[in-house]
Amino acid sequence: MRRPLLTATAIVAAMSAIPLATAAMAAADTDTFREFDQFLDVFNRVKANYVDKVDDKTLIKGAIQGMLASLDPHSVYETGIEYDNLRIMTDGAYGGLGLTVGMDDGAVKIISPQEDTPGDRAGIKAGDLILRINGELAYGLTLDQAVTKMRGPAGSKITLSLVRAGRDKPLDVTMVRERIVQKPVKWEVRGDVGYININTFSKDTGVETRAAIAAITAALGHKPLGYVVDLRNNGGGLLTEAIAVSDLFLDHGEIVSQRGRGTDIDRYYAESMFPGDAAKGLPVVVLTDAGTASASEIVAGALQDHHRGLVMGERSFGKGSVQSVIELGPQRALKITTARYYTPSGHSVQEGGIEPDIRVPQLSDPDYKDRPVVREADLRQHLMNEAKLDNGKLEEDSKDDPRFTATADALKKQGVEDFQLNYALKTVARLGGPAQVAAATKPVVKPATK
Repeated sequence: MRRPLLTATAIVAAMSAIPLATAAMAAADTDTFREFDQFLDVFNRVKANYVDKVDDKTLIKGAIQGMLASLDPHSVYETGIEYDNLRIMTDGAYGGLGLTVGMDDGAVKIISPQEDTPGDRAGIKAGDLILRINGELAYGLTLDQAVTKMRGPAGSKITLSLVRAGRDKPLDVTMVRERIVQKPVKWEVRGDVGYININTFSKDTGVETRAAIAAITAALGHKPLGYVVDLRNNGGGLLTEAIAVSDLFLDHGEIVSQRGRGTDIDRYYAESMFPGDAAKGLPVVVLTDAGTASASEIVAGALQDHHRGLVMGERSFGKGSVQSVIELGPQRALKITTARYYTPSGHSVQEGGIEPDIRVPQLSDPDYKDRPVVREADLRQHLMNEAKLDNGKLEEDSKDDPRFTATADALKKQGVEDFQLNYALKTVARLGGPAQVAAATKPVVKPATK
């Protein structure tokens, strides 16, 4: 008798609330329509009074972009070249320089160069500002316009004038465009250490990483001492591929969870894509820096939380949000932030990033102290971390570590071109003794790739 009574009481309570709910909805609708009236009023006044004639398409696109810009830096309306960039990120190719760029107060800024591309080989670095493109002033161009000018047929020349922190004069860099194809995974054998460089999480990154592990063992003829997984300057990509790569090194446990507006939590576990630990429990060092973002942070966080890998380098970018892409028609898509993600321990990397177990600065870069570092916490309108962060942690990159005092010139004389990688390789190679340390850190003349 008690259950029917509770049910009946609930029905009566629900019915009595209907007028109140209806009134609340009506009030909300009234407020929404009032805001739309203001928008249409501004729209019509701009069309009627702006100094130049403006078409409806331009105004509507601007309104949509402005609406999304008020949310967070990663929610965007993508059309034209922006839409093409979205497709390229996952599975495309293009003629250009291999540079990831963004806008910073009206200036075109280098986010990161893709490895083994014209931009990378020319020495262009994250944080550089583009002053001129083939002699034309870049300031004042939209990001679309700048990207269009930098792209072009393979074999054509282009000159960029760059402003770099710590340099008195602009740097002029002339390059030849190439057909840039997504090569998400490269591998090398350094002594008995396997080096796996993952530069993006596009389609098949998980499969190619598994192939790299197998290829390293085949090249050696026996199992390696361990692996260095390089995620530096990897801006992320597909969530599914981040899960796949993490799954390769884990045989159980949670990899990542994501939480949207509601109370539901989506959890992803090891062995969902690849059974067992493909690395057979061998030691893993994960290299990170300020360009390690999003999907890369999922991998670093999963291996760190499960004590499966030692994270080394610098604190990562701190992008702990998930974007969903909604196709709206030909050459149009809405990329909108729909969730935050969390590492297996429940840690959100939003703003704070992944803190390395061993902080190793890039001493082989003579400008590393002077170059401005941009992370998620520096972006306007970025999502706030739901947990309170210690500002000291966000600013500790400026502190000097007495263990790392070598200069770039001194390292170059020793043949060390990449100090962070050299340090990581030594860390794994020490398991095999001094001979392995020497072999692992010996410069590679012609690396094998996959």
